[in-house]
Amino acid sequence: MDEGKMDENEWRYHGEGNKSLVVAHAQTSEEIFQHLQNIVDFGKNVMKEFLGENYVHCGEVVQLPLDFVKQLCLKIQCERPESRCDKDLDTLSGYALCLPNLARLQTYQFAERRPILCVEIKPKCGFIPFSSDVTHEMKHKVCRYCMHQHLKVATGKWKQISKYCPLDLYSGNKQRMYFALKSLLQEAQNNLKIFKNGELIYGCKDARSPMADWSELAHHLKPFFFPSNGLASGPHCTRAVIRELVRVITRVLLSGSDKGRAGALRSGPGLRGPPVCEASPFSRSLRCQGKNTPERSGLPKGCLLYKTLQVQMLDLLDIEGLYPLYRRVERYLEEFPEERKTLQIDGPYDEAFYQRLLDLSTEDDGTVAFALTKNQLAKFYKETSCDCDRDCVSLHFACMVQQYRVAMTAKDCSIMIALSPCLQDASSDQRPVVPSSRSRFAFSVSVLDLDLKPYESIPHQYKLDSKIVNYYLKTVHAKDATVMSTRFKESEDCTLVLHKV
Repeated sequence: MDEGKMDENEWRYHGEGNKSLVVAHAQTSEEIFQHLQNIVDFGKNVMKEFLGENYVHCGEVVQLPLDFVKQLCLKIQCERPESRCDKDLDTLSGYALCLPNLARLQTYQFAERRPILCVEIKPKCGFIPFSSDVTHEMKHKVCRYCMHQHLKVATGKWKQISKYCPLDLYSGNKQRMYFALKSLLQEAQNNLKIFKNGELIYGCKDARSPMADWSELAHHLKPFFFPSNGLASGPHCTRAVIRELVRVITRVLLSGSDKGRAGALRSGPGLRGPPVCEASPFSRSLRCQGKNTPERSGLPKGCLLYKTLQVQMLDLLDIEGLYPLYRRVERYLEEFPEERKTLQIDGPYDEAFYQRLLDLSTEDDGTVAFALTKNQLAKFYKETSCDCDRDCVSLHFACMVQQYRVAMTAKDCSIMIALSPCLQDASSDQRPVVPSSRSRFAFSVSVLDLDLKPYESIPHQYKLDSKIVNYYLKTVHAKDATVMSTRFKESEDCTLVLHKV
């Protein structure tokens, strides 16, 4: 610290113990402001360009009175999930991110008296890694979500394994999409929530929450999806209401109501990769029946799922191929720390940042930068002695790291679908509408949780990936192999006995 620039007025009291006094520099607030502004800029300059203007709501950074923030945090503490209460809320900076209520219709203004249903879905990663850097063949067969389920249950995160598989939802095949959405409704975990007029009516807060009740959910949904068969109660009514909800959500997810630039991204090999996950219960049930799994029908290019998947597939190398590049960038920054700003590790996430992502993902234009594959880059980096060339390669590596961060953001985002029944005499010429068996719904689709994944989290992701795969191989896959071996042995020992009739 520069003694000549130290000013006691720039420091604030934070707290104290028996033998210690805690103060913090006011610059901390400025850092938090910049962090929040980076979230806004990333949404506006990157994700809105990829996904579309109507889907992404960037918000704005606002300043709040500290007393209000402290009182608000105290008030809501008892309402927070127990599993989240170990994370402290920021009550010292006075800055917050102001966003619209995405549980409401965003595209058009509606009277408050209109009932609104909102379904929040966290679809997760919709493709199986296609990178040649993957060391475990199982990762080319089973998706990350399905493998991670087993580790989460084993560590007590959730009570039971979900039947949901992201590849089914992203398949574009209505039969598979229905199965995926019903599986989410059966075991919501933190991947599905339903709100009615802004209030949470369905969804699992944490592992200790009781399993959601479909009959209770159907009670809330009846005003929206009264069964066309006229049944007002009972299990048949419940199934009819749930089925209608699933159909409407599927239609919305397959609709295209906004234009983005994700189509400009290079289509990765994943679109030609395995169309199914071997661990998907849907695929397994068909195999047990001797049927072929329905092929991927393909998502309409204008729909949000398609554009989200395209952004996810910026992860061209998988974490196993990306981590060595991250380490190289780290070594470069240790030698040239001032280059952290040039490489835009901490922002600004502006048009130039977006253009670098796009340039690295477009079709081969014959330039040297594109022609250099990862292995060629590594060799070039090792052999070259020119600082200019080193900077060029480090910039290229850093862009690939940034691609991975953006892809991870798309893998962890949430989709909000707001639905409101249309009035019989309401004109729908300029309003997105989805039909149901009983009526029509005006709808809007939004995306949230679009803050760029931290650069510093990459080592954690690398370790977690290894932990997930190794646990799956040692437990689930090993168990399946043992069962198959036993069955084969039993068939060898089997004796056919013929009796006279």
